[in-house]
Amino acid sequence: MSAVTSVVKSGISTLTGTDDPKRADLKRDTIDVTSESGLTTDHGVKVSNTDTWSKVSDGQHNGPSLLEDQIGREKIHRFDHERIPERVVHARGSGAHGTFRVFDDRASKYTYAPVLTDASRNTPIFIRFSTVQGSRGSAASIFAWKVVICILTSMQDTVRDVRGFAMKFYTPEGNWDVVGNDIPVFFIQDAIKFPDIVHAVKPEPRNEVPQGQTAHNNFWDFVGLQPESAHMVMWVMSDRGIPRSFRMMQGFGVNTYTLVNSEGERFFVKFHMIPELGVHSLVWDEALKIGGQDPDFHRKDLNEAIESGCYPKWTFAIQVIEEKNEHNFDFDILDATKVWPEELVPIQPIGEFELNRTVEEFFPEVEQIAFCTSHVVPGIGFSDDPLLQGRNFSYFDTQISRLGINWEQLPINRPICPVLNHNRNGKMNHHINTNNLNYYPNRKNAGHPVPPSEGGYAEFSQKVAGLKQRVRGEKFQEHFNQAQLFYNSLAPHEKAHLFSAMSFELSHCDDSEVYQTYTSLLNNIDFDLAKAVAQNVGGVIPDKPTRANHGKKSASLSQEYFHPKTPTIATRRVAILIADGYNNVEVQAIRTALTSAKATTWIIGPRRGKIQSAAQLIGTGDSIMADHHFEGQRSTLFDAIFVPSGSEHAKSLMKNGRAVHWIKEAFGHCKAIGAIGDGATFVKQAIGLSGVGFGEDGDRVVTSYGVVTTGKYTASSAVIDIANIGPNSKGFAASLAYEISKHRCWERELDGLTQQIAY
Repeated sequence: MSAVTSVVKSGISTLTGTDDPKRADLKRDTIDVTSESGLTTDHGVKVSNTDTWSKVSDGQHNGPSLLEDQIGREKIHRFDHERIPERVVHARGSGAHGTFRVFDDRASKYTYAPVLTDASRNTPIFIRFSTVQGSRGSAASIFAWKVVICILTSMQDTVRDVRGFAMKFYTPEGNWDVVGNDIPVFFIQDAIKFPDIVHAVKPEPRNEVPQGQTAHNNFWDFVGLQPESAHMVMWVMSDRGIPRSFRMMQGFGVNTYTLVNSEGERFFVKFHMIPELGVHSLVWDEALKIGGQDPDFHRKDLNEAIESGCYPKWTFAIQVIEEKNEHNFDFDILDATKVWPEELVPIQPIGEFELNRTVEEFFPEVEQIAFCTSHVVPGIGFSDDPLLQGRNFSYFDTQISRLGINWEQLPINRPICPVLNHNRNGKMNHHINTNNLNYYPNRKNAGHPVPPSEGGYAEFSQKVAGLKQRVRGEKFQEHFNQAQLFYNSLAPHEKAHLFSAMSFELSHCDDSEVYQTYTSLLNNIDFDLAKAVAQNVGGVIPDKPTRANHGKKSASLSQEYFHPKTPTIATRRVAILIADGYNNVEVQAIRTALTSAKATTWIIGPRRGKIQSAAQLIGTGDSIMADHHFEGQRSTLFDAIFVPSGSEHAKSLMKNGRAVHWIKEAFGHCKAIGAIGDGATFVKQAIGLSGVGFGEDGDRVVTSYGVVTTGKYTASSAVIDIANIGPNSKGFAASLAYEISKHRCWERELDGLTQQIAY
């Protein structure tokens, strides 16, 4: 053997064996977290409690968290600085400008903050909607740890995830940020656990898979071992996890804040944002498909509504608990994993806001806007909510890490009121100070403190008594009552969707310990749900409940509760399917009717170009320009479908497999479908189910499972017809509009019709 050959073989042996020098070098920095060694801080001190921040407590009730807790601060601080420069969570989003106003001074009995009491004001706002988990270029993100009134989402807009709903109010007293979500509760009770939940929900570190999805071992492992997450998991696995649009999401402040009135009285408060259009969601198959067909669906939907003049609106409401009643509930009102049931604490509408202006440039506005839960104005304060206490530290720390110490000088973050202090220098400083005084006190009394009587912020004088300890009160130990309450309150179709979501997610976990643990935990919430999910995913099938379901319900926890009192189809997207030979009179009449009700209509044809009407084929009519061809768009991107009459057009549609699939898919997704004459015959053949009724002859309007049909339609009555949308609608356009306003026909699904359609 030559010397060269010997060296080569030796090198190969080294590289493939255990004595690989680089492997040995890397091993010096390799840590096995599954070893028996205990948890320590970065400076090597062993940690005895990683679940609870040190706070003042009497053992039952929380006091403020302590800044001296180095273990808690280090855990959050290190987490805040893990990613640069994009957001750690809520990386993908979208936003818009708007205005906020209160109805009157009805909130003045709770607070002296003018933004909540002065009806003469129109307060500028910015909202960012976002997904939580995924990166800026991912399918989506899951929570709202950091937000403003800026609407933002993650990369693919339709993944199952929590959406951030962050608002920034630019008030004369300074900026006020409500950093919320579209879900009113959170996964954890104490902020010290936030790095753990985010690490668990993010892509698994070994292969960074999956991106923008919770369907993996680590997430379900964590929530299966952390029962306090049970309530939040129910919300995320419900239809709330896949909203139809930002405009149809509720917003929640999540944490418990405080209000102080002019008499010095303090109240606990939660903030609510209720959409004018109702609370609506996608169905799962639809959400999956839109993710590939139009990953920017929610962003575009928001801009489309604003640019068309249909400004998204929400009612701003509060829940208020007097300080003396703080402990009068069977749950702790400072626990962020709990809601305040509306039956116990009524929601009080005090104002409204709308988004009425899109951004000029995405990066300097949407991407650079930054929120802090600690940004409040006089009259609004903090509670001892242990999640909020940590967020107040973390948000400010994170914005410094992401945008630099002078992040509040950026135009989108800059207050509209004067800013004066002795802060100086740092990266990206924009201010040029012309005086020589950068301290206080000084000989000119420049930059002096402002007393509360002149608008200075004043903290509430809260009495605090207790021991310094890591402890959670007794009420913080109960985790399943409200998870049961939420599940019991869902409509039948919502329960079915939650079951399907859990079955999907847990079926993607390949570690049996994970899905067996979680199906066992589910039995604390509902026996039938736990049994059905366990059977579907190979989990532990229970033979009796771990704990009885209390059977209580709260109507407002179901999305069905929030249907608009007056049926509306404003901003709903209706696809009109045509081929050469369609009835143009019907198309124009129905377009006029639907547009008059502020819906948008889109012509979908065999090609993107002129489609000839039946009248034009014989030389007497007009053509119409198709917005998209059958392959260029799909039914998933629309709320409803209309098919006019026309024998040649209907024959062409029936021969086109994609056109047939449009109908089947829309039917499978429970969307409204309208058709006239030959179009109704086409729809009937495409659906092919005897259980659905059709009106193909005469002018009788038939509505069956959300499918509205008639043999002929008098165009002159279209606009008059649409003016009376409701359950007793008689005309074709109004009947179709009413079915669209219901969002979906869930009876199709509950009666088993959708399962009979291949889509």
